[in-house]
Amino acid sequence: MKLLFNYLIFPGFLFSACIGLIAGWIDRKVTARIQWRVGPPWYQNFIDIVKLLGKETIVPEGAKLTFLISPYLGLLSLILVTTILGKSVILPLESFMGDLIVVLYLLVIPAIAIIVGAASSRNPLASIGASREMKLVLGYELPFILSVVAIILKSKGAIEIGQILNHQINFGSNLFSWSGALAFIVAIFCMQAKLGFVPFDMPEAEQEIMAGVLIEYSGLPLAIFKLTKAVLLYTMPLFLIILFLGKDLSPLFIVLKYILLLVIIILIKNTNPRLRIDQALRFFWGPMTFLAGAAVILAGLGY
Repeated sequence: MKLLFNYLIFPGFLFSACIGLIAGWIDRKVTARIQWRVGPPWYQNFIDIVKLLGKETIVPEGAKLTFLISPYLGLLSLILVTTILGKSVILPLESFMGDLIVVLYLLVIPAIAIIVGAASSRNPLASIGASREMKLVLGYELPFILSVVAIILKSKGAIEIGQILNHQINFGSNLFSWSGALAFIVAIFCMQAKLGFVPFDMPEAEQEIMAGVLIEYSGLPLAIFKLTKAVLLYTMPLFLIILFLGKDLSPLFIVLKYILLLVIIILIKNTNPRLRIDQALRFFWGPMTFLAGAAVILAGLGY
């Protein structure tokens, strides 16, 4: 019963979805103020989800079963991630061996779910979006994994989230070291791509391919994808806080650190144009991979 509560209520689905939807409102509000607009009320994202739940689900002719299944796979994997991360923050000693590796695997599933769902819709614009998403994943996963490897080396080979947190409690946050700072820069840009924020929003690109990967989705499946994105907006900053800023994880400091990361990604989103997919690949396989590799080397040398 406790496990079910953790998965569905706190720190799992309900808690993470609410925080993610509120974070999405902050994103929309700040963006609106930058553009001299008023912006939506705080409850707008909740209304959007409820409204979608009441809409008809239209399945394209000839679409495969994976078209309907893929939204749920992405959301379920993220709920599991939020449960693991939340319990690790609250009770670091209860983390299990290799939970960091499990989280890395689970964080890839939402992108795979979008690719599979879009490819199953038999829409040419969705297929273009799926192709872009696939290339983007191949681009950012390498530097992202290398940045995590740098933290593992910095934490004396720990692959348990609880051990990484304990190391930071004893020796200070990983961010305040040469290897940690480089890995943090890489992780920020990789997080931007995982969230599908500008300049890495090529898979959806409303001005080019309408909604891209989501063009054929409506009703409940579209609401699930929107919830997945909201939960991811909660999960990714929390993951980076645990890896790089884990010395003090009292509720107040977690909120302050989360808002700091949220402001950073919103500023990046509002001060950059959308990249082409080839530019994104060159960016991630070039400077980002170089910085991540340098972080790994420095971490191995003890810096």
